Amino acid sequence: MVYLDHAAASPVDPRVLAFCSRYLAGDYGNPSALYSLGLSARQALEEARERVAALIHAESPKSIVFTGSATESNNLAIRGTALRNRKEGTHLIVSAIEHISVMNPMKDLQKAGFDLTVAPVDGEGVIDAAFLEEAVSAETTLVSINVANDEIGTVEPVREISRIVHEQGRYLHMNATAAAGRVPIDVVRDGIDLLTLSSNDLGGPRGAAALYIAPGVRIASVMPGGGQERGLRSGTENLFAIAGMGEAARYAGAEMAEEMAREQAIRDALVREVLTIDESYLTGHPTDRLPNHASFRFSRIEGESILLNLDTLFGIQVATGSACSSRTLEPSHVLLAIGLAHEEAHGSVVMSLGRQNTQADVPVVADAMARTVERLRSISPL
Repeated sequence: MVYLDHAAASPVDPRVLAFCSRYLAGDYGNPSALYSLGLSARQALEEARERVAALIHAESPKSIVFTGSATESNNLAIRGTALRNRKEGTHLIVSAIEHISVMNPMKDLQKAGFDLTVAPVDGEGVIDAAFLEEAVSAETTLVSINVANDEIGTVEPVREISRIVHEQGRYLHMNATAAAGRVPIDVVRDGIDLLTLSSNDLGGPRGAAALYIAPGVRIASVMPGGGQERGLRSGTENLFAIAGMGEAARYAGAEMAEEMAREQAIRDALVREVLTIDESYLTGHPTDRLPNHASFRFSRIEGESILLNLDTLFGIQVATGSACSSRTLEPSHVLLAIGLAHEEAHGSVVMSLGRQNTQADVPVVADAMARTVERLRSISPL
């Protein structure tokens, strides 16, 4: 098996699993309890907070709020910030290629009376800076743009976006689910007010995520209850997953430079080989993209057919579009936003690398892809 869908789900790093397994059995205390077992759990929780903060160079561990998923973090950032600051402005901006867990909260707020502007991107997925500069105003409460897109791999010009937003607007939220641990992020240097992170995308367990909230940012709770996580995300913390996220963040920070270079070399070789196939095209920016990410489109065949053939005939797992909306069989809104026609968007394939992938995978995948494309085109009505 060659697994190339780490953007959808990543295996837990064995070192991380060995570290956090203790919180499933022995160290099972509630972090809110005052006796020794609870205090030990609280210490583990705060150590994880420190490690996540260190990965993104946050001012303080106190700026990290743990949640149950990246979707929850995005909702907390968007809904919480918009609702808390409604008196200062009701204008929101989102880029046209955001994840559905960013798009849908924005659309819900629009139904509730907020003004929403969707900022376009160019053919490689880079935000239209001139449009953004015109769109941001004193009424703009929140702008949400991903650090990097998980479907096409394009990394956005973060500092330029931050400058534009903060010249007239209020807060900048960035979804770093696909980017954290893959490319360096410094929330202070880059001027990011709110940042979404996911445990599993770092090599940690599912069931944990985090939201960075810069000092001074006003945000409302969207899940009231017992007051955990600064009262912004109530509910007993998932200590196993959170401790694992902290440990995964520690490894991600320590090994990022080496892993970036290793994965980028594999990615570049994969791109070179796949693009030798007739009528194959790279999607996303050719250079300003995630080091572990390669995305393509193929004329006259369906991405779903490629996915199923690679899986059943060759034991290779890839993606087509976003994993969170792939069952709709609708063309990806991201691919439509970069200017592809519907029939072009349907022929997309996304390959995202992880720690277990090596250069030995490249010829295997390239050969299987070439044979799959040839087979499908021979029976395609197109």
